Amino acid sequence: MRRTLLAVLLAAAAVIAAPTTGTAQPSSPDREPGNGPERNEVATLDNAFQAQSVLAQGENQADRHQGYPRRTTLRTYPENTADKSIKLGLAPYHSLAPKLNALQQKSNRVSVEVVGQSGLGRDLYLVTLTAPESATETRIQERFRATVEEGRNVPAGLYKAPIWINNNIHGDEWEGTDGALRVIEHLATSNDADTKKLLQRSRIYFNLTANPDGRVAGTRANSAGFDLNRDFVTSSQPENRAMQDVVERTQPLMMLDEHGYVANTLIEPTTPPHGQNYDFDLYIKHGYANGLLMEKAVQALGHPEAAKPEIPFRDYPVGEWDGWAPIYTAQYAMYHGAVSYTIEIPMRVNRGDYDALPAAELQRRSKINTDVVEATIKTTLDYVDDNRRSLIENQTEMFRRGAAGEKQRYIPDGFVPGFGPEDRFSTEFPRAYVITNDRSAPAAARLVDQLVRHDVRVERAERSFTLGGKRYPAGSYVVDMHQPKRGLANVMLEQGSDISDKAPVMYDISGWSHRLLWGASVDVLKSGQFRFDGKPVTAASPTGAVDAAPGADLALTLTDQKDVSAANDLLSRGLELRRRDDGTIVVPARERAAAQEVADRYGVRFTTAKAGGEALQRKVIAAAVSADELQVLRESGFDVRTISTAVLNAGFDWSRIDALYVGAGLNYTQLNATAKAALDEFLKRGGVVTRGATGSRFNADAKLLQATPVAGWEDANGVVNVVNGTGPVGTNALPHSFVYSPQWFTNLGTGVTVEQRYGSTVIAAGHWHARDNGTGGQDAAAGQAAVVSGTAANGAKVVLFGTEPMFRNHPKGLYAQVARALFWSAS
Repeated sequence: MRRTLLAVLLAAAAVIAAPTTGTAQPSSPDREPGNGPERNEVATLDNAFQAQSVLAQGENQADRHQGYPRRTTLRTYPENTADKSIKLGLAPYHSLAPKLNALQQKSNRVSVEVVGQSGLGRDLYLVTLTAPESATETRIQERFRATVEEGRNVPAGLYKAPIWINNNIHGDEWEGTDGALRVIEHLATSNDADTKKLLQRSRIYFNLTANPDGRVAGTRANSAGFDLNRDFVTSSQPENRAMQDVVERTQPLMMLDEHGYVANTLIEPTTPPHGQNYDFDLYIKHGYANGLLMEKAVQALGHPEAAKPEIPFRDYPVGEWDGWAPIYTAQYAMYHGAVSYTIEIPMRVNRGDYDALPAAELQRRSKINTDVVEATIKTTLDYVDDNRRSLIENQTEMFRRGAAGEKQRYIPDGFVPGFGPEDRFSTEFPRAYVITNDRSAPAAARLVDQLVRHDVRVERAERSFTLGGKRYPAGSYVVDMHQPKRGLANVMLEQGSDISDKAPVMYDISGWSHRLLWGASVDVLKSGQFRFDGKPVTAASPTGAVDAAPGADLALTLTDQKDVSAANDLLSRGLELRRRDDGTIVVPARERAAAQEVADRYGVRFTTAKAGGEALQRKVIAAAVSADELQVLRESGFDVRTISTAVLNAGFDWSRIDALYVGAGLNYTQLNATAKAALDEFLKRGGVVTRGATGSRFNADAKLLQATPVAGWEDANGVVNVVNGTGPVGTNALPHSFVYSPQWFTNLGTGVTVEQRYGSTVIAAGHWHARDNGTGGQDAAAGQAAVVSGTAANGAKVVLFGTEPMFRNHPKGLYAQVARALFWSAS
């Protein structure tokens, strides 16, 4: 029987045409707002959390063509009695590897791979349940997967339906892991015929705990302080990169992201606005149907606490649980062909409840939650098995439309019960994007690498070409939008939309754009002839160069974070650099070899320097910052000492500090007399850079710059148009910035320079309207000062940001602004 099945598979694979040519081929191989108000209130500090790091081992992610089972002897971890899951009666992280090792020995249906490590070095487990496969059968399944991605039909009866279950992405939402363990054990050991047939027809992938560091510590965020369910198109965290690899590699037909906690249980689909880049007709027909079945399964458990599950699409007002941003697991997975869901289990056991409630009550709640997780997973497995042919055709059609460059379909009212005009969002895909080195070579390379990493197909021109009437040089990159995952390409590269009038509220950010915020030059070809000679890209070409003549001093212009990192690298070696008034960093001719080294390392370009400039040393920054700001500053190469009000009150040595950055957790008025005196003494010689409400308050309390902060609508966010000045921060800045709870500055004192203003049309993409009393809207912000600089009466050089130039490690093209502010203020 085995040989017969293999023969059928081989015959089926043989009739599948080879991938088409012409377009670059695959490169292979209670949601709560994160980083929101707490970004201003809580300073991120260096602490013992980082000291708990375990030694990371290399990943052992299997080759796609290796058969199943793929047994891995997982390293085990010492028992940790401080693991916060223990109190809930749930599985502590240290118990997972022994359980999985035992299951792998017990059953040939279960495979475990280590697909990465957490920030502290804990292994990330991908557990796969499927009937055994030979390497040849696995190669055939991979061919089927690739064929579906090409938008061509496969024999649905032979293609194993991939399903992905993601768990515990928020560390203090534990029970997804435990519900998944129940299902894993059942699938691995059950002898009933239905289970065996299911595993012959399916591959079921479990990311057992997406955030093991947060699971152990009982925190929503990972060890770096990031909300992982806000990081998917940025992929700044190792846990997100692992999840992104899993979804690209497995190409699931359906996926669940198990969260908590919403009373009664919440099951997506979402409310509008729905992402405008989706082929939403292909999502909603199965998305709503399985959502209703999961609702029934949860009700059938008989728990009064989960008797009335909520489906936002059906039950919530517009915007209260939207599917607009691609930053969430479920919404990101849709671009890889998945019908996907966020599930919110019902009984809160974290935060204050964790500390206040008796262990017995917490364990009762966790048992209910685990039951709900198990019910949603089992229902989804059954749904996929019952509808596998339709789901495979559904995914194939999504990719076919992309490759063919077809328009999105009009979805009529009533397409599924409740679908109406408020659910209708669409876009017009351009014919192509062209990425050049015109503005910043490192930024262009970074953007290309990011796109390729996310399975977007990019080609590099072999010779010069013309598109849309513009001539481009050889080496330019082209994103042909006739490709299977065009929705993902477009959601990263498009400008986006101002949806202020389309929803009264939005759950989280409403604007983002790699094209506008990442610092590269990107042109849009909307339509027209499309011919050029290119080759598929697996990685961007090197961009580093030293263009100055031998014997000449070298100049480095700080237009990108890579430029800043290169400058700080050289400074950390003790080299005698200079800084010109225009912000250019000058490297002496005698240090050409060091310049060449960092040019190659960071992809930056040195040109011939002009004479002049003052001596420059590496800057030490005292930083009261949020987690995302801390990561950016350290990635930029600054020597950062984290502080807060409490740290200063306990005594802080200012003697080696060159500049103070204030974004979160520092209140001047709450400093004791000794701390205030020490800070005031520093302010007579050191620089100050501030961001947001906390920074503006610090500026006013410390009596630095005369500039009155005006708060925009607190929930406003997105990509904004700006007009740059010619000061030390505005020079070379991008024409766009990012805001979240924006500010602007009025009543500027003598000598205060406007570095950047909001444009006459403020929002390029996002959500910003006035408060109910008419204040704080876009009209009020138009033309106002968004970033200012000046020298205080005590001599301190100060820069105030009303924008968010380091938000969630996303707007990478804005980081150099912050670096220029720090270098200038500390000079």
